[in-house]
Amino acid sequence: MLRLLIGNKAYSSWSLRGWLAVRQSGLPFEEVVVPLYDDDWPARRDGPDIAPGGGKLPILWDGDIAVWDSLAILEYLADRVGRARFWPEDDAARGLARAMVAEMHSGFAALRRALPMNVRRTDPPRDWPEEVAADIARVLHLWSEARTRFGGGGDYLFGAFGAADIMFAPVVTRFTTYSVALPPLARAYAEAVTAHPFMQDWLAAALVEPWVLARYERDGDA
Repeated sequence: MLRLLIGNKAYSSWSLRGWLAVRQSGLPFEEVVVPLYDDDWPARRDGPDIAPGGGKLPILWDGDIAVWDSLAILEYLADRVGRARFWPEDDAARGLARAMVAEMHSGFAALRRALPMNVRRTDPPRDWPEEVAADIARVLHLWSEARTRFGGGGDYLFGAFGAADIMFAPVVTRFTTYSVALPPLARAYAEAVTAHPFMQDWLAAALVEPWVLARYERDGDA
């Protein structure tokens, strides 16, 4: 059976992506939540379960095969179960989906810093610095393009729930946490992602976690 090690569900955006990818695969797996940044974290980070990935989570074990990085986990699973479960069939849609996933994987640094993931928190609206506002605008543009061009077959970016939704799901939680104003199309999409059964399972578990990390309970870098 697959074994997935993830960080705290309240805070770990990359763990959410890896976990959603495994759920989307339909394969049975064992979930192991590894508390982040407590006194025992350095020892756990350097232990045999996490060290192969450079001490970062999530990490997926398939027998003696270790796969780390959420996007690598997603692609590994797509190879296992069939790529159609994750990626659109249409060439143009698939090309846009891949570009969006790659941009989400490597970009939006200002958004990540200013809006750290914390699904147990709700802040009032605020004005964002220029670079953060630009990242938010770019996300909304991408969502609009995908939904307008290819989303007619369902509630998600490319109709059916898939890789692009998995990669942007933590952004949905951040927009909710920080009360980011969304236009109607983006709001409907965010509501659909939040209502997805996988997301409901994750959020319910996050709300009852015992760990509270001060670094994620304040504004700024986290």
